[in-house]
Amino acid sequence: MEPAPNNPYAENASPTKPTLKQRMLSQFKEVFGMFLYLWVLFALLTYHKAIVLAEHNIPFEPFGVAFINAFILAKVMLVAEKMNLAAKLKGKPLAFPILTKSIVLAVIFILFNMAETIIKGLWKGKALSESFPKIGGGSPAEFIVTGAILTVALIPFFAFRELNRAVGRGVLSGLLLKSGQKIDSRVQ
Repeated sequence: MEPAPNNPYAENASPTKPTLKQRMLSQFKEVFGMFLYLWVLFALLTYHKAIVLAEHNIPFEPFGVAFINAFILAKVMLVAEKMNLAAKLKGKPLAFPILTKSIVLAVIFILFNMAETIIKGLWKGKALSESFPKIGGGSPAEFIVTGAILTVALIPFFAFRELNRAVGRGVLSGLLLKSGQKIDSRVQ
């Protein structure tokens, strides 16, 4: 499969250096897209937890945490992506980088959540053993299921990004978000 002619990731792309303003705007758009996706995801998970706990008459309302976590983890995602952790998967079918990035970021999110919970506990004067989080109730099976839920929830995000890179920046979003777009019959 040949890269699309307007694909900036193609090896023979023209080396025009973007201005500082263009780079900042591009990075802002990237982080904002990540933030928005994560915020919706974390807000839905938080609402689900609140609904489940309300069924047992347990109050739960840390809805601002989803916003803060989404912002922090969007920056973590950007740094992880800039580290090019999936560089070894270049040339492999798109399913490999999509799944790899989803799994790696799910693990990173869980580790950040654990660190956040431990720091909060220590800040409140609790011992380290008391501060350690009980993800998914604390059992290994629930920990694995939480990781699987996060992985599956990240697949659409990374699928969109990887497909966008494969067909050329802006082509996929143009097809999905603009009316009247036609697919070039030469692309297969």
